[in-house]
Amino acid sequence: MSFRVTGLSAQPFAHLFGLSDHELARHGALRLMTGEGDRHPDRIELRLARPGETVLLVNHEHQGADTPYRSRHAIFVREHASASFDAIDRLPLMLRSLMSLRAFDADGMMVDADVAEGEAVEALIERLLSQPGVAYLHAHYARRGCYAALIRRA
Repeated sequence: MSFRVTGLSAQPFAHLFGLSDHELARHGALRLMTGEGDRHPDRIELRLARPGETVLLVNHEHQGADTPYRSRHAIFVREHASASFDAIDRLPLMLRSLMSLRAFDADGMMVDADVAEGEAVEALIERLLSQPGVAYLHAHYARRGCYAALIRRA
């Protein structure tokens, strides 16, 4: 089954790009410089930030449905990122770590979930999307629980 992976739009975060650290703090955000060995996964381009790039640590509502599963959590966005990742049947490298995939129906209710790592992530995507009641998947990093990406049928 074909699937489509999309990153977040940069637009909701653009007003934060270039703000001073003090102004970012007023928005509940924090700027970090990525160093060698740091793992700051950007949720817009769906890639790890490179050493020397800045990321913003922000709180983001990734599940806005008015259900008990409504959810928000901390995520990284690369400062000045612009082009959202959007690919069919191609899983970005950062989504091959230990992932929790959460399947939601059209009303925003979670109907299934499981974890996978490496090449097994694609098989789990296919298994979850093959269920008729599943409208979309949210990928989360299993260890810290952070939202990673949206996955739908292509």
